[in-house]
Amino acid sequence: MPVTDHPSGAGRSPRAEHRSRAGHQRLRLVVATACLVLTVAGCSGLGRTAVGTVTYETEQRNRVTVSNPLVTGCHSIGSPGAHTVANRTLLDMIMYLTPDCTGEQNAYIATMQSDTIAPGSGPWRSYTIVH
Repeated sequence: MPVTDHPSGAGRSPRAEHRSRAGHQRLRLVVATACLVLTVAGCSGLGRTAVGTVTYETEQRNRVTVSNPLVTGCHSIGSPGAHTVANRTLLDMIMYLTPDCTGEQNAYIATMQSDTIAPGSGPWRSYTIVH
């Protein structure tokens, strides 16, 4: 009577055993490659955020905190703008006096730093994250 069930590999020919090991190695390689592709795709996605918070204060002393802002695009602060900013993210940021992140008058705020506008200058109206 032929043996049809080989749970421990007993009764298999060396060639069949080699094919089985090679198949498992290929499967591991495919799974590892898929994991790597998903990891890289996740890291380079458009939805990445700057881990941490950006807190700014308006002229009326209203405090606003933004958690994990996106690293892409221009972030508008809106009216009346910000006078003090604390960057508690893991990335640097650039503050702008304009609402659309344009103009040459800007301030670079490194990670875990804060800044206050210079006397006589207007409030910051937008910011970008440096990535």
